[in-house]
Amino acid sequence: MRMEITYASPSSPDLAALAAMPSSATTKRTVRIIPVQHPTVTNSSSSSSSSSSSSFVFSVWFSKLRKMTWMEWIDSFFPCFRWIRVYNWKEYFQVDFMAGITVGVMLVPQSMSYAKLAGLQPIYGLYSCFVPIFVYAIFGSSRQLAVGPVALVSLLVSNVLSGIADPSSELYTELAILLALMVGILESLMGLLRLGWLIRFISHSVISGFTTASAIVIGLSQVKYFLGYNIDKSSKIIPLVESIIAGADKFSWPPFVMGSVTLAILLTMKHLGKSRKHLRFLRASGPLTAVILGTVFVNIFHPSSISVVGDIPQGLPKFAVPRAFEYAASLIPTAFLITGVAILESVGIAKALAAKNGYELDSNQELFGLGVSNILGSFFSAYPTTGSFSRSAVNHESGAKSGISAIVSGILMTCALMFLTPLFESIPQCTLAAIVISAVIGLVDYDEAIFLWRVDKKDFLLWTITSTTTLFLGIEIGVIVGVGVSLAFVIHESANPHIAILGRLPGTTVYRNVKQYPEAYTYNGIVIVRIDAPIYFANTSYIKDRLREYEVTADTFTRHGPDVERIYFVILEMAPVTYIDSSAVQALKDLYQEYKLRDIQIAISNLNPDVLLTLSKSGVVELIGKEWYFVRVHDAVQVCLQHVRSSERGSNNSSQTSLALSDDKPSFYGQLLKQTGENLPISDLESGKGRSPLSRDRDPHLEPLLSKEH
Repeated sequence: MRMEITYASPSSPDLAALAAMPSSATTKRTVRIIPVQHPTVTNSSSSSSSSSSSSFVFSVWFSKLRKMTWMEWIDSFFPCFRWIRVYNWKEYFQVDFMAGITVGVMLVPQSMSYAKLAGLQPIYGLYSCFVPIFVYAIFGSSRQLAVGPVALVSLLVSNVLSGIADPSSELYTELAILLALMVGILESLMGLLRLGWLIRFISHSVISGFTTASAIVIGLSQVKYFLGYNIDKSSKIIPLVESIIAGADKFSWPPFVMGSVTLAILLTMKHLGKSRKHLRFLRASGPLTAVILGTVFVNIFHPSSISVVGDIPQGLPKFAVPRAFEYAASLIPTAFLITGVAILESVGIAKALAAKNGYELDSNQELFGLGVSNILGSFFSAYPTTGSFSRSAVNHESGAKSGISAIVSGILMTCALMFLTPLFESIPQCTLAAIVISAVIGLVDYDEAIFLWRVDKKDFLLWTITSTTTLFLGIEIGVIVGVGVSLAFVIHESANPHIAILGRLPGTTVYRNVKQYPEAYTYNGIVIVRIDAPIYFANTSYIKDRLREYEVTADTFTRHGPDVERIYFVILEMAPVTYIDSSAVQALKDLYQEYKLRDIQIAISNLNPDVLLTLSKSGVVELIGKEWYFVRVHDAVQVCLQHVRSSERGSNNSSQTSLALSDDKPSFYGQLLKQTGENLPISDLESGKGRSPLSRDRDPHLEPLLSKEH
């Protein structure tokens, strides 16, 4: 027989040796442990804990408000002052002016196209680009975001309002304007109450699947202008396809040829503008080019089979209070849906552009800016608007540095309303439809589906469910199902957290998942488990089931240490546990009692301070015993190994039973003191003041872990 001592990494010279091996051992070793700083729990702190924790967020928020200067208050309500104070007119104005002209040229035909998609007259698309642009330039925090009508919101407006009123009626227009007011109020309230974080629960897979299906529906709804006959208005793909097939005998070649040629021109110009930097202007000028070509063609040849926009009122919109409030209750779900879509599209784009241009963006301020622009826009005949992905990208690529570019676009839109509307009367309907189709083609995100299939099958399933339900059951149901399934996945992951058995990496004091690191080894009689999530009422049962399971499966891994037949200790590594509720506290108490009946001791390592405080207040620390809480997993393993070795030797040298961990027996530290014959107080050893004389004979920079006999 020979003795081999395994050493671990150096310990801090300030750490005290808390105990030594039993005196009967041939070679004794030193156990070094970092003492846990237990919180002091008083009655007053316990009674006020709930109120203080619940008001923590508000106290921090109010303290920030009290510290704000008058300039910071101005910046909060008028973010434009942030860039006005540092604006370099000589360097930035020219690029901002050109970017504004570029976006304005793109915006005029797009706004009319999207108004037609929403079931409104083209003039309301132009109205929606008037007041909201100027208001957002003042209240919005993004310097590159281009606000105005977008395809997805326009489809939502059409899909809901067409079931309430006839698109040709005045009520339909009033409801669209009222919807802008309601969306603006919701966005402003969410911004003021700082509720932008709620949108984080909608996963990117849901957004991608929803926009992909919506883009297909939008494209099919515009096909009627290519085919030359009307089709049923629907947000479901089957009625649209059936209507297209049913009216095939009314097919007309002239609008189809003209629309197809226009679409080909738009896609070619967009591709060249994206792929070649020196042709970047083609991307923005594509819609205007299509409008000019279509208008010239109609004015020269006067084809009777190609329908045109018709009369467009000239002049700026008049101030008018939104009406039809008796329908407000029926529009609330749609207002919430449009608000969610607007937030996802606008805030996501704005944050990406802010990161590229080197400034910070407050998503709640962004919500407030979008809300105010919709509220004030509704008083000037605007329907719901939000940030446009395509126009914002063009604005950024054109070099926009501030909100000046938006103001220039707004001025251009003002000029169009005052002087150019007679020129828009001869724009072919198929040209506007081609502009819409070319814009939504980019929303069909099949690349994302392929990526999700390769990376995460669960996200691919979520993408598939959302896109399928949106296509076949409608937009509202698609969103509800997608968000519901997304939340179900979140709840499932939270209720079934990842739990790992840890083993020691050879030659270190580091403990890692044995499945991830097969070379890691465990110890006989000890199970080390890491819980990788907060513990609360929904996952306590799952965690308890896994802990019972690991008592059995732990024997399948490489094991070192004393040769014992059963589990003596379960060490819970709780570093990832950031929160624990009352249900979890009760589960720990039940687990302790269950283990106690089977002579198994729980040890807990690396607790979060808040979790440790909760356990202290609930009495779990006293129930388990303060000596069983450790800073490191390695400390817990050392102490548990001492117990296992003591139990093994006790059973070999006498007929005594295994070590019992009952309350009437001395603590582990007391047993070690008795074995080593020292009279140092336990408190001194726990605090690190006492030091075993055995440690003086050892190299203080070495930390022996286990004596292995062969």
